[in-house]
Amino acid sequence: MKVQVYIPSRMASTRLPNKPLADIAGKPMICHVVNRAQEADVGDVFVACDDERIGEAVRADGGQFVMTDSALPSGSDRIWQAVQRQMAQGGEKPDVIINVQGDEPFLPPELLKEAVKAFDLGWPDVVTFAHEIDNPAELADPNMVKLVTDEHGRAHYFSRCPIPHGAKVMKRHIGFYAYRYDALEKFVASAPSPLEKQESLEQLRGLDIGLKYYVAMTKHAPIGIDTPEDLEKARALKA
Repeated sequence: MKVQVYIPSRMASTRLPNKPLADIAGKPMICHVVNRAQEADVGDVFVACDDERIGEAVRADGGQFVMTDSALPSGSDRIWQAVQRQMAQGGEKPDVIINVQGDEPFLPPELLKEAVKAFDLGWPDVVTFAHEIDNPAELADPNMVKLVTDEHGRAHYFSRCPIPHGAKVMKRHIGFYAYRYDALEKFVASAPSPLEKQESLEQLRGLDIGLKYYVAMTKHAPIGIDTPEDLEKARALKA
């Protein structure tokens, strides 16, 4: 099974300007993410970027990048375009495409390995992750996406509201995805669905078009960097 890892990266962050190039322990943030993905050793790692400065930083650190258009509507679209451009340049067609967020310099390599292994089940079109919510404040936080699965880990629904009602234990979704090639192709070719628009969750489009999501439980939750305060914490951890 041919696996490729793609990291969408853009400069247009309002809360943390030039976020991909933010220095952490003498290295741009995006390069830390690339290094962590490389540690998983599941396949080639590419940064899908829209700014030459990101690409140059990645190349200087020994990584690979693919330039993409700046006006794409989502990270999934950016990854799909990068895959197509990489193939047009003579690269191999992947069987599985892993989407890693570009602002997670503490990405656990174990997540990538677990995602690839999950496709051995045969039925998943998309693999993603969740962990049990142990902080009551997260239940009411709409930024903490909750989900419901069946006993086999197949996702039924994702929501910003606490679901399922009355459950003693709820699950928080981790925004990490591994797609079969055909599944990502179908996803980006589909228009945003009504539920996706209502909840502002693109994975609901996947469910609406019939993609089968396998949700693996994990304790390896990545830490995202969204604000200057997050960046200072990351710098302290890397010091």
